[in-house]
Amino acid sequence: MDNRASGQHISHLFDEEMENIRHKVLTMGGLVQQQMEQAVTAFVTSDQSLAENILQQDEMVNSLEMEIDHDCIQVIAKRQPTAIDLRMLISVIKVITDLERIGDEAGRIAKMAIRLDATDYYHDQYHELNHLVEMVKGMLSGSLDAFARMDVDGVAKITRKDEKVDREYTSIIRQLITRMMEDPRNITRMLDILWTARALERIGDHACNVCEHVVYIVKGDDVRHLNQDELEYKINK
Repeated sequence: MDNRASGQHISHLFDEEMENIRHKVLTMGGLVQQQMEQAVTAFVTSDQSLAENILQQDEMVNSLEMEIDHDCIQVIAKRQPTAIDLRMLISVIKVITDLERIGDEAGRIAKMAIRLDATDYYHDQYHELNHLVEMVKGMLSGSLDAFARMDVDGVAKITRKDEKVDREYTSIIRQLITRMMEDPRNITRMLDILWTARALERIGDHACNVCEHVVYIVKGDDVRHLNQDELEYKINK
């Protein structure tokens, strides 16, 4: 094999390795997205069987994280990538950490669902969470789509939602405190809702982190710890 053919072969193998890593990240993302949605369903419907299934899936998420981490390190060591390829691999290692933590938050919600007493369940008991759930679902879905497309155009819209999520979370806390003061018998249930809302707020934060990693891959700018205006400037420059 001449040098040119050898180079083409190596380049082809590198492309395959990068695509394989990308595919695994999206698989992991789809899995934690499913965990999050099912965890909320298990919580609001007091479905302990579904909650148990979510906890069992956590092992799959952890295994994927370790596998992707290993793949990235191997590619860096063997191929010595530069520019966007190196940024991609470094960022993937960070993205999968955020995805694993989203899975952990879903697991926390599932554990609370398991603790619930199904005989004390009311269909309208968790209406406080409805708006928060929908916003966080949209953020997570949007961040995974941004990674899949390597497209920063929608990132600002997703990160702007984080402020709305924070406001909604604060509003839920106020509602829950009021209900606990009105009737101390509500305290246990209200605390379950509070910790679930907190888990959802954290999932929104991790979704924003994924968006920031996508910006770094595409633009080469580290936008962590920037405010919204600074982030949008970096994206649009």
